[in-house]
Amino acid sequence: MAGRKMIAGALGGCVHVAGVLSFLKIAQRHGYDTYFLGAAVGVERLEQEIDRHQPQAIAVSYRLTAETLEPLLASLRELITRRRWQDKVWLFGGTPPAAEVARRSGLFTAVFGEATSEEVEAFFAKTTRKTVAGQPPQTLMGRIAASAPSPILRHHFGLPDLRATIAGARQLAMAGAIDVLSIAPDQNAQQSFFRQEEMRPELDGAGGVPLRTPADLRAIYEATRCGNYPLLRCYAGTRDLVRWAEMLAETINVAWGAVPLFWYNVLDGRSDRALPDAIRENQEAMRWYASHGIPLEVNEAHHWSLREAPDSVAVATAFLAAYNAKKAGARHYVAQYMFNTPPGTSAPMDLAKMLAKVALIESLHDDGFVSVRQTRTGLASMSTAADVAKGQLAASTFYQLALEPHIVHVVAFCEGHHAATPEEIIESAAIVRGVIQNHSLGALPTTESPLVVERKEQLLADAKLLLEAIRALPSHHVDDPWSDPENLARAVQVGILDAPHLCGNPHAAGKVATLMKNGACVAIDLATGHELTEKERLERLGF
Repeated sequence: MAGRKMIAGALGGCVHVAGVLSFLKIAQRHGYDTYFLGAAVGVERLEQEIDRHQPQAIAVSYRLTAETLEPLLASLRELITRRRWQDKVWLFGGTPPAAEVARRSGLFTAVFGEATSEEVEAFFAKTTRKTVAGQPPQTLMGRIAASAPSPILRHHFGLPDLRATIAGARQLAMAGAIDVLSIAPDQNAQQSFFRQEEMRPELDGAGGVPLRTPADLRAIYEATRCGNYPLLRCYAGTRDLVRWAEMLAETINVAWGAVPLFWYNVLDGRSDRALPDAIRENQEAMRWYASHGIPLEVNEAHHWSLREAPDSVAVATAFLAAYNAKKAGARHYVAQYMFNTPPGTSAPMDLAKMLAKVALIESLHDDGFVSVRQTRTGLASMSTAADVAKGQLAASTFYQLALEPHIVHVVAFCEGHHAATPEEIIESAAIVRGVIQNHSLGALPTTESPLVVERKEQLLADAKLLLEAIRALPSHHVDDPWSDPENLARAVQVGILDAPHLCGNPHAAGKVATLMKNGACVAIDLATGHELTEKERLERLGF
């Protein structure tokens, strides 16, 4: 809508203009050329200004007694009818009683009665976003481009009841709260969709919606073909990943695929796949998505941080995930940066860790491979108290925006306590949009602070040590140590890649101990409590 004109002022005898000016600032951000008429604009002058500026949109406000508005609107109706200006966009803002009078008049495209800035932003987002055949773009890269410079919003959704999930998906689409709806299947579907004889009744509805047929996915997709037509994607199955990919492409026009590299196997107990076999199957799924031109996300680094691995391991595995996606042929890569993980990570240390990941991942960029940045709040860090969690969501989102993300993966404030309802997702998305709006006025200068830069450089150096140790690991000829499944599995087994939560797991070393120190997750000597550098840790492993 760039280049469209809007004029605005306070109508009649009203002299309250602060709301009008705030409204025009939002309109400008959405591509309107605006002109402020000022206070106390009579209908006769309004006609003159419309003739002068030839606007496509006219916004008027009125914050006086609602009863005195009715004759003004009668005059405005006569003007609109006489000049045949019904095709213009007429907007009204005022007190709730005045807004009710304006709604009853039927003159206005939209009426705002004490509207929040988030509601105004949502209105403009719906009306100014680039569309094809009346819909926002239905590809990830197209949606990102249409929303720029603001990030698109993603949220996961899946209730234990299929019908409730279908109804909730439609509600979210009609609200226009999020751009991407990630379907969350229950544990039975994730593990055994294609082997339903193995499903366990106690896992029905556990953690998500009980998908049992492709028709269930199609029903959710069809329910969202309204409102802002959100993109859809779905959590990956924990086995049979290629069959999952084929089904998601066919049923929900999956916006991008998401698979792990090291996980969903004996390492985390989410399937009985052996680690090298799981890596091979995960790589096969990556190749399938890439060969079909579907963007790819490799969920990896935060899985290590969720198990309290040293930050350096998280940075190294972020690179390995992107490296394997590129080797699989992916052109567009969704790099997920999960903040606040492990809990206790401070904002400067978090930002340093993410910047180190960005540096390594984006070093892989070339004409055939580019990543988009997706940030999210770490669920494990959020309080079970709703009001506290709302503050945590806002604070986390604010410093995530320092990464200039293309996608913000919203985590509802309630999810430390229970799975989010549509209403809670809509509220959480509004909180995030408010943060994005404030951040657009000017960010805090955090990315270049000495503390952040020092930690980022240390993590880059440590991650490169780990990557070189993996490269030097093979005892026989290996074409590519960073993508060879046996070699990657051995890196876990000997402890180059390790996490405290893997202690006792026969498929991993489980030797590392970590501690949150000054907001960072570092390896320590368990006997002394002293921090271990990655060089020292590798030397103790015999490297």
